[in-house]
Amino acid sequence: MKVLLIKDVKSLGKAGEVKEVKDGYGKNFLIGKGFAKHATPEILAQHKADEAQKAADLAADIALQKENATKLEKCEIIITKKMGDNGHLFGAITKEEVAHALEAQHGIKIDKKHIVDKISIKTVGEHDLDLKLGHGIHAVLHVDVQGEK
Repeated sequence: MKVLLIKDVKSLGKAGEVKEVKDGYGKNFLIGKGFAKHATPEILAQHKADEAQKAADLAADIALQKENATKLEKCEIIITKKMGDNGHLFGAITKEEVAHALEAQHGIKIDKKHIVDKISIKTVGEHDLDLKLGHGIHAVLHVDVQGEK
């Protein structure tokens, strides 16, 4: 009996592979436990279509992230925060504040987890933040911090 593996099976193979197994093992264990489906032509065609759709979605996501990276390289955001007499800010600029300012000023929505700099911004001036957008795509965002008394 031929089965299409849905999940990885340790001694048999990885998800997406078609394997020839004994009838009892295929019906009772693999199909019964939800590790595989019977490899009919319809199931195989559906699996192939699903894989093609996943590949197309991945390509579209990579193109979107590359486009966002080029936009982010060109734009600069301005964040205004209260400042003390010594020139330091009251508190630090957080990743969430940067993400909100970017969306408000330029309409580009990113997740705060994509900002990977570990240093916190506590002084006024210009700062560059490194962004990891996924799929190995990086961008640098220019942040201008202005203080108000």
